[in-house]
Amino acid sequence: MLLTYLDQRPNTMTATNPNARWLFPGHRAGQPMTPHTLELRLRHLGFPTQRGRTAAIRHLVLQAPAPVIARMLGYHDDTTAQLAAEAGGTWRHYAPGDHTR
Repeated sequence: MLLTYLDQRPNTMTATNPNARWLFPGHRAGQPMTPHTLELRLRHLGFPTQRGRTAAIRHLVLQAPAPVIARMLGYHDDTTAQLAAEAGGTWRHYAPGDHTR
């Protein structure tokens, strides 16, 4: 399925993206597809994007503190803390902030 997709990737037959290295090339030269466009395409194919994203974040907060994951992904600390609690994460007592001292 992936090899078939690679042969038929959208946005590679234009003058700006003839040799695009991106798995999901965007309309702008040298840029990937935007997250919103990718989400719409996945949703159109029947993939539950919200549940998949939530499951992925729950998996991440079991491996690292929720505030760290929040900053990496651009989420609010409260969102990732709630997902960590729901997932049974053990990082509840992590003190966010500068630990270089």
